[in-house]
Amino acid sequence: MAPDEAARPLANTSFVGRGREDARVREALGAGRLTTLTGPGGVGKTRLAGHVLAAHPGAAVFVGLAELRNPDLLANLVADRLGLHHRPGEAVEDTVLDHLRGRELLLVLDNCEHLVEVGARFVQRVLDTCPGVVVLATSRQSLGVVGERVLPVPPLAVPERGTVLDEAARYDAVVLFVDRVRAVVPSFRLTSANVDDVVRLCGHLDGLPLAVELAAARVRVLSPGQVADRLVAGGSPLGSGPRTAPERQRTLRATLDWSHGLCTAAERAVWRRLSVFAGSFELGAAEHVCAGPGVAAADVLGLVDALLDKSVLVRDDRPGAATARYRMLEVLREYGQERLRGAGELTGVSRRHRDFFDRLTAEADAAWLGPDQVRWADRLHHEQANLRAALHWSLTEPGEAGVALAMAARVDEHWTLRGRNAEARMWLDRALAAVPAHPARAKALSVSALYALWQYDVPVVSARLDEAETTADEPVLAHVTYVRALAAMLRRDFAVAADLARRAARDCPARHRPHPRWIHGVCTATLGDVDTARTLLADLAADVVDPYYLSMVHYGQAVVEVLYGDADAAARAARAGIAADLPLDNRFGTAHQVEALAWVHARQGEHAHAGLLFGAAATLWEAVGTSPEKAGSLAVPHLDHWTLARDGLGHDRFDQAVATGRALSFEQAVRCALAPAPTRDRSALTRREHEIAVLVAAGLSNRDIAAKLVMSPRTAETHVQHILTKLGFTRRTQIAAWIVAREP
Repeated sequence: MAPDEAARPLANTSFVGRGREDARVREALGAGRLTTLTGPGGVGKTRLAGHVLAAHPGAAVFVGLAELRNPDLLANLVADRLGLHHRPGEAVEDTVLDHLRGRELLLVLDNCEHLVEVGARFVQRVLDTCPGVVVLATSRQSLGVVGERVLPVPPLAVPERGTVLDEAARYDAVVLFVDRVRAVVPSFRLTSANVDDVVRLCGHLDGLPLAVELAAARVRVLSPGQVADRLVAGGSPLGSGPRTAPERQRTLRATLDWSHGLCTAAERAVWRRLSVFAGSFELGAAEHVCAGPGVAAADVLGLVDALLDKSVLVRDDRPGAATARYRMLEVLREYGQERLRGAGELTGVSRRHRDFFDRLTAEADAAWLGPDQVRWADRLHHEQANLRAALHWSLTEPGEAGVALAMAARVDEHWTLRGRNAEARMWLDRALAAVPAHPARAKALSVSALYALWQYDVPVVSARLDEAETTADEPVLAHVTYVRALAAMLRRDFAVAADLARRAARDCPARHRPHPRWIHGVCTATLGDVDTARTLLADLAADVVDPYYLSMVHYGQAVVEVLYGDADAAARAARAGIAADLPLDNRFGTAHQVEALAWVHARQGEHAHAGLLFGAAATLWEAVGTSPEKAGSLAVPHLDHWTLARDGLGHDRFDQAVATGRALSFEQAVRCALAPAPTRDRSALTRREHEIAVLVAAGLSNRDIAAKLVMSPRTAETHVQHILTKLGFTRRTQIAAWIVAREP
């Protein structure tokens, strides 16, 4: 057998779930002469490279470098794979280059990470002297050679928990797991009874092919659920891999040990210290947490870069993100945690992690009302996993619960903005139970009452506020008064609410003043003094610079005007509120604004559009976990305007409009809310256009319409454009509303 033929060790290896990556590699190899596949151990770089090699139409040779311990022997190993003999008086590397110089060949160098410097020099000489050779390398870090194309190899796709059987069976990680299980248990099938366990197991292993395969091998003696349970519990049911596998891949542990052994002492320290992070993290957090014995804060950037290059870390890229974030795959994080415990650093590093996020929440709370609110909201959102980890550690580490008490009482708008009131309340209540006496306790009680109020848990609200008043200082007493004002407003006791809100706005620190001022303004209008209410809300709008409370002010203005004043002004205010909501993705606020716009259109006699917005608002209310009926202050005007529109349009047509609105996506609902209501006196459509408009209103796409009416999709698109032009519309949702409005 010729040497080149012998160098195809993976030609018969089954290949699962890498079609897209395979195409990318082939494209890269066609565009340049050096491509490096990077990724953590066990992600499938070797298998992908082998598959590309096996299908290569020309000559190819595979050189596995994992077995090499002495970097000086790299050329010798390549010569062995090429079947070359050493020429006396000539360096082995020169012999190899001379052999390759006149050939066209794909050279695969697998597992270069522990030989990066030597490997880079060798590859550079190949590229310089052998124009017909194309190199495909695999490594946990790039080679750093000029012209190198780096292709990260991602883990296999994993479905979310709860994915149905037919859909889960199409995910690559599940396909690989089932394929490997059936190699050892031919009778195994993916069923509705075991799919949840298989999905859970693949998710716990982050879709890493090596880990998935080792887990699959254990199904010979354990069910998928048992394997998953043991992995989640921290056990190691995986045992050893097949005897024919390279020694480095016999166990998941061996793979991780291999990666760890390739790092410097400082890199290993950063690896284990970064394991305290949950989810992703920013460089500043890493610098704070990782600095310590053996690692200076100034060195963390370089060490993070080194771990990225070694694929211990990966970039957690987000479209439009201003700041880079990084993360560690779960298998690698768990390994780092074990090393952290072994080094005796777990408590100290966890405390530094907690301290960083304690300080972060304090900074966010202080800056929340400022012009950087969107940035802070985005950052807190992406740090949510770390906030949870910090709170959990504080509540489980003796003597640290007081910090959790203070942390959880900050930036209540962040938790509300993301619909996490119940979770925020849970953290606070756990901290309150753990810390019977603490300087932050009164404030925590008052904030816990606020979260309970958003959940309409009135008995808890009263109990928390009563206890807080017994030890509160003046600023906290003002916060207690504000929460009582909100409670009074929600139960429609507007006179009490206005008085309490006025007192709270007078006594609260600036950080907590906007909301009681808003309550004071709205309740003043409800009590009959609309002019004063307008002045109070206008003054508040002039003072507010952040989008969260600006949206709230606009909503207050919309409610005051639609109930007691100018409906057109109400519409302008509600739409301005939506514009303020969008940068924050404030869907809680948007639900209120769309509801207010439904009232506006009902009052203006545009009942079909009101029904459409009532339906859209209903979907938004469900998404944020509440409804007008649950909030006493909204229940009556909601029912009044609903009844007004339903009686004005007719029950059947109104119900149809609501159903159409309910089916809108969030983006469609926003566009519908921002657009003027369609009128009923538009230019007449032709019979065919009317037929197509009805199908558009039913939710059919242009392709669906074409199939139903036996025409080309292009013709259907042309008809829809004509309809939009004739009616003066710009969106398909307006066509739907127009049909609802005019059809009997």
